[in-house]
Amino acid sequence: MISSLLMLATYLALGIPAAIVFIPLAAITGNVTPLYNVAQRISRAAFRMARIRVHVEGRELIPANAACLFMANHVSNLDPPALIPHIPGRTAAFLKRSLMRIPVLGYGFRLGEFIPVDRDGRQESAMASAARAKQVLERGVHIAIFVEGTRSRDGRMLPFKKGPFFLAMETGAPCVPVSIHGTETMMKKGSARIRPGTAHVRFHAPLDPARFATREELMEAVRKAIASGLPERMRG
Repeated sequence: MISSLLMLATYLALGIPAAIVFIPLAAITGNVTPLYNVAQRISRAAFRMARIRVHVEGRELIPANAACLFMANHVSNLDPPALIPHIPGRTAAFLKRSLMRIPVLGYGFRLGEFIPVDRDGRQESAMASAARAKQVLERGVHIAIFVEGTRSRDGRMLPFKKGPFFLAMETGAPCVPVSIHGTETMMKKGSARIRPGTAHVRFHAPLDPARFATREELMEAVRKAIASGLPERMRG
């Protein structure tokens, strides 16, 4: 529980002053990069305080000068802060709309062009999120997507949602599969307790959606790539 408290204390001690300075600055200047950069530094500091190390492989495979879709498996609430600070360039992500309503934090997410998602199952909601994501990519911002749509309770890969692959086929953005493991034992689904350890993040070679006839074929290729970087017990 000490690691949980240390991480929370770091986010509060560094995040509140940063929000006071950098959120108004981003709103006034229209430049969100300083806010984004300081947020990633705070995430790294919080991980260090919680004694969480991130081992990263494959960054050299990430395409330069192209906005990409980073498609990862999802096993813990630690996955986003383990992944996003290690993606070169600015990265947005899909978020539950309820998180966008949190005072101050939600406004920061909006400034960072994070994409709200309604989990109401309506086609109109899905299309609105996809349209917003396309705009973000067109501005040169990466998008991180946890393609299972929810965290796996036991670490094994779940079925993938189709929406991310519809977006990939529509935009043609390079798809970078990402394998994450280690976080499933440090912060389990349904628990706020954090344990020290090593998070493993592995970037795989990008996949060009134009080379696949259907989104199902692209989905299967992404799944195989992610599975190749996971321990056998997590491959589903």
